[in-house]
Amino acid sequence: MGCPSPHSEPHSTVAELAAARLALVDGLKANGITDARVLAALGRVPRHEFVRPEDRMVAYVDHALPIAGGQTISQPSIVALMTQLLELKGDERILEIGTGSGYQAAVLAELAREVYTIEIDAALADAARARLQKLGYGRVQVRAGDGFYGWEEAAPFDAVIVTAVAPRVPERLVAQLKPGGRLVMPLGEGRQQSLIRGRKHDDGLDIEPVADVLFVPMTGAVRAPTPR
Repeated sequence: MGCPSPHSEPHSTVAELAAARLALVDGLKANGITDARVLAALGRVPRHEFVRPEDRMVAYVDHALPIAGGQTISQPSIVALMTQLLELKGDERILEIGTGSGYQAAVLAELAREVYTIEIDAALADAARARLQKLGYGRVQVRAGDGFYGWEEAAPFDAVIVTAVAPRVPERLVAQLKPGGRLVMPLGEGRQQSLIRGRKHDDGLDIEPVADVLFVPMTGAVRAPTPR
């Protein structure tokens, strides 16, 4: 689990941020997040450390916020929902595609044994790695690269989470899942997107739609007509 470093803000600001985080968790609970471990993780991770300085005081409003590289940090309710869908118990090895600011990886690190995360934007990957280290999430492994290919040498994974929308499920991610493993990701194009959960079985991936969502697009080889 992470051990956030002490804040440099005045005590009044620290208290205000802490109160806002607790209020966020109460709101998530009231809106269908039932996994107590997920709620506790959202209550521990300091989301204000993962947003732009000018957005720190609105970090616990349930909205997506812009980060560097034209990307976004997902709204907390989506982070909570996607994490809950992974059904984590504590001893899992997780692969995340789309590190972004590192917030989702930090939440996963509160709930699983190992977290591997890949970000296609090298500058974002470097910043997230430094941020996670500073906040005490040293067990999160961050790689700059194309998440389409997964992280083969660390496979197999108990669960895979993709935080950008893709037109199809990358086959290599399914191949790197353990039997019975869960895949959670948005599928679609433009504004026609659906959050799905897949379960791996001997004969493939059983997919169930969960909710309509809106994510930034996954880039790289998944966009190629015939990826290698």
